[in-house]
Amino acid sequence: MTSIQSNLQAVRRRLAAAAAAAGRDPAGIVLLAVSKTWPAASIREAVAAGQHAYGENYVQEAVHKIAELQDCALEWHFIGPLQSNKTRLAALNFDWVHSVDRLRIAERLSEQRPGSRAPLNVCIQVNVSGEQSKSGVAPGEVAELAARVRELPRLRLRGLMAIPEPSRDASVLRARFAVLRAVRDELNASGMGMDTLSMGMSDDLELAIAEGSTMIRVGSAIFGNRVRAGGAA
Repeated sequence: MTSIQSNLQAVRRRLAAAAAAAGRDPAGIVLLAVSKTWPAASIREAVAAGQHAYGENYVQEAVHKIAELQDCALEWHFIGPLQSNKTRLAALNFDWVHSVDRLRIAERLSEQRPGSRAPLNVCIQVNVSGEQSKSGVAPGEVAELAARVRELPRLRLRGLMAIPEPSRDASVLRARFAVLRAVRDELNASGMGMDTLSMGMSDDLELAIAEGSTMIRVGSAIFGNRVRAGGAA
């Protein structure tokens, strides 16, 4: 067993334990392996351990890996900031985009998604921490954007995503995750039908699961730490 495969087993045990502690079915929580900066060979190790869904932050880097791994029939999620000049590549190659934070990005994804492919699953990124340097819409602005995104063809609005500010205070992180859940619940009460809360990473997945996460994005706990020399989405 490789280190990546061993790490995957450990993360799955954490997920199951967190779900049990929250009184939830672990089958309702998707583990998204964040493979940014890691080569296709590393992803193949995870595939051999039964991992199906992968998250990438850099469009052009991901496109090469998606092509190289076509034989694996994987599910690809774009989770990084998306620039307007990269929406076509995202629309052509990914199954999900988690980081929709303005209408123009959603419109471009809708226009550029091939009609021959299934609708692109999208999440709206919400800035639950109020950080000026972080992408995402304010919680109070989500409803308006969601209503517009929901009307676009070739997109399927699935839910919300958040990346809270780093904190060693568990109560702060849980409060941030609770904000995302509350926004989702309010939208669903009005008929939105969202089924996805993309929140929680390697260091805080237990807290996110306790607050209702349905998709955790785990990179370093699976693949390890790796420094990227530069580049953008």
